[in-house]
This record gives sequence, C-alpha cells and structure tokens, in this order.
Amino acid sequence: MSVDLQDWYWAKELLAHATGWPMDTLHVLGGVILQLVLALLLRTSIASWRPWTVLLLLELANETYDLWFERWPSLPMQLVEGLRDLIGTMLLPTLLMLVARRRPWLLGERA
Repeated sequence: MSVDLQDWYWAKELLAHATGWPMDTLHVLGGVILQLVLALLLRTSIASWRPWTVLLLLELANETYDLWFERWPSLPMQLVEGLRDLIGTMLLPTLLMLVARRRPWLLGERA
C-alpha cells in the first residue's frame, strides 16, 4: 500500500468543506485535540513536554508539506501564512501545558 501525499491535502480540504470552518479554526481546534490525544497515547499529562513536542513536530511537518505541495504566487506570503498556522496551532496547547505545569489547580487539581 503506497501513500499519496496529495491525499493529505484532500483530507484537509474535505474536513474544511464538511465542517464549514476556516482552516485557521481547524488549526486551533486540531492543536488542542491532538495535544489531548497525544497525552493519552503517550500515557502522560498535558503538563509533560512530550505531547507538546510531538504536536510541534507534526505541525512543522504539516507546514513543510504545505510549502512543498502548495505553490503560491508569493513565497513571502506563503511563509507568513505558514507562521500564522504554526502560531494558531501551538498557542492554546502551549497555554494549556504551562497552566498544567505551573497552576494545575486552575484545571481542577488540588493544591
């Protein structure tokens, strides 16, 4: 079974079309959902660096894929869009990780 990298692009487009949500929204939601799923799979807390790091690597791979697969008329604009996707994906997971590490009582943990 071979993997066609174009399928990833079509899967993202299908998800955006099916939900009616813009890609920015999907990046934000996807980042948090993936952080939680990764914490479960890695059998650790979201306070751990491991789920956050794996999420970051996945997002960097996704943005690298976008740069390779999509061709915009302006490379600087494409790079800025990729940076916006990276920030949008990682902002809430970073906040959740930091809160879980430094103020776990905000997430329901007892002091």
